[in-house]
Order: sequence, then structure tokens, then C-alpha cells
Amino acid sequence: MKISISEDVRIKETEIAITCNHLTPEIEKIISMLRMMEMKLTGIKDGEICLIDAAKVLYIESVDKKTFIYTEGTVYETPMKLYELESQLSGSGFFRASKSCIIHLKQIKSLRADLNRRIKVTMSSGEQLIVSRGYAEELKERLGVR
Repeated sequence: MKISISEDVRIKETEIAITCNHLTPEIEKIISMLRMMEMKLTGIKDGEICLIDAAKVLYIESVDKKTFIYTEGTVYETPMKLYELESQLSGSGFFRASKSCIIHLKQIKSLRADLNRRIKVTMSSGEQLIVSRGYAEELKERLGVR
């Protein structure tokens, strides 16, 4: 892979162009990381609306018709529905793990097979989440695990 960088003081906005023979999984990861750098989610904590870097999100969960965004040490409530967040975050390294949970793939520390073809995921924070059997195979594919 060849990387070219050129600086021009006349340029007002940075532009990143990728030229390739065909789109590979590695290039898709690079694109995903670039998108994540600028992506922000909104959450509410202590009555205050907060902007959350999507890259810092561990997972998003829906409980009792409310949606929560989990980061390292902080939980935010969001007015958005889980399916809306899933759509917004598609192509940005997030994965639907169950009917009520979306996991940030880059925050996964380890995987372990669980009962009934489910997968127990340990996040970078040490929290453990369950990927339901309906989503388990797709997770393995996305992570390149067999």
C-alpha cells in the first residue's frame, strides 16, 4: 500500500481520496475508521445533552423502551430508537448483537462460545455481553473468526 500526503496552505477543507484496484476488507476498515473520527451521537446525562464520540462507544442497549449509550464509565440515555442508531452507525464498525443491543466491534476484547450457539463477548471495559445465536455467525464473519 502506498500512502501519499501533500500539504497546500490554500486548501480550506481536508480531502481524503482512496485509489484502489478493488475494494478490500482492509480498505473498508480504513474508510470505517475515517468515518468514525467525525461521527458524534447525542445522549442525555443529568438533564444535560452531551455529544459523544462514536469511537468511544462500547455498546448501545435498549431496556424498557429506553435506549442507552455506554462508554467507559458513563451511561447516557438517548431519545433515538435502536434501529435508528443502527442505521446511523452502519458501516462504522458497529454490529447488531441481539434485538436489544448494538456492539462496537473495535471495543471487543475477547469471544467465548456460550450455550445454544450464542457468543459471550467481553468488551474492553471488562463488561460481558451476549450475542444471540441469530447474530453469532455474522459476528464471526465480520471478525474473521471461524
